[in-house]
Amino acid sequence: MRLLRAISTVAAARGLLRPVLAALALLAGTAIAQTPLVIAHASWSSSRASAHVVAELLRRELQVPVELRQLPIEEAWEAVATGEADVLLSAWLPDTHAPYLERYGAEMVDLGPSLEGTRTGLAVPDVGASRQTGPGGARGATAADVTRIADLAGHAERYGGVIVGIDEGAGVMRQTREALRAYGLTGWSLLATGSEAAMLERLSAAVRRGQPIVVTAWVPLWANARWNLRFLEDPRGVFGRQGAIHTMVRDGLGDERPEVTAVLDAFSWTPTDMERVMIWMEERSAFPGDVARRWLNANDATVRDWLGSP
Repeated sequence: MRLLRAISTVAAARGLLRPVLAALALLAGTAIAQTPLVIAHASWSSSRASAHVVAELLRRELQVPVELRQLPIEEAWEAVATGEADVLLSAWLPDTHAPYLERYGAEMVDLGPSLEGTRTGLAVPDVGASRQTGPGGARGATAADVTRIADLAGHAERYGGVIVGIDEGAGVMRQTREALRAYGLTGWSLLATGSEAAMLERLSAAVRRGQPIVVTAWVPLWANARWNLRFLEDPRGVFGRQGAIHTMVRDGLGDERPEVTAVLDAFSWTPTDMERVMIWMEERSAFPGDVARRWLNANDATVRDWLGSP
C-alpha cells in the first residue's frame, strides 16, 4: 500500500495520475481474475453436486479458476461470512439453516433460491429384504410399520431406539434432537455417523438384512428413489415447511467479479436435475468433475439460460 501511495503521489505531481490509476486498476482486476474462486460445500451428495456443476461451468465458460473446499456446514457458512470462501451453494432456508442465517447472514449476500421444494425429516425404508412384488404384482411386506414420528414412541425396541443421522452440525440433526423432545421419544437416541455416506451404508445394510431402521432424510436425495424412503408425518412441524436451497456469497463479490456473480445469481435447477447428478456420482469409479461436465453437456439450454446467452 505504501508503494501504491508513493506512485500515486509522484504521478499526481507530474500530471499522470489518471493513466497511472487506470493501469493500477487493470493490474488489480487481473490479479482478481487469476485468484481462484473458493466454493465451500458440505460432504452431502446434494452439496457436492451443486458445487461441482457450478465449478465446471465457471471454468469452462468464464475461464475462472475455482477451488472447492469441503467443510462441515457451519464452517462453510462461517468461511463465506469471513471472506475465507466466496460462495456457498447449500444454504437450506428458511428453516433447516435458520440458526446459521441468523449468526452469519448479515455478513453475506443472499442471491436467492437455486432449487425449490426441499424438505427434511425422519424416514423409514418402505421396502423389504425379499422380492418387492409377487407373481401377480401384489406388494410384499415391507420393513416399515410406522407412519408418524409419534408412532416411534411405541417401537423403540423394534428399531433399537436409534435414529441414524449424519454429521453432527447438520441442520437436520438439530431438528431431530428437537423432535425427540417434542414427541417425548424417551428411550430413543440420535446416532451421528459423521457423514451422509456412512448413514446410507447403514441404511443399505439394514434393508439387505430386513432390519427396521429410522434415518434422517431430505429432498433432494438420490436414496429416496432407491429405497422408497417414507417420510414420517410431523404434525408438530418440528422439521419446518418445504423450503429452498439458496446461493450465498461473500459481501463484495458482486463488485469484484460481476460476471461470476451474475452467473451464480442465474443458477437454478430442479430436484430432478440435481438427483440425476447425484445418481451419476454414485456410479462406481465416477469422478465428480467428469459427472458435472457430462450433465452440462446434456443440458445445453439450461446452461445458456444461466449464462444469459441465446
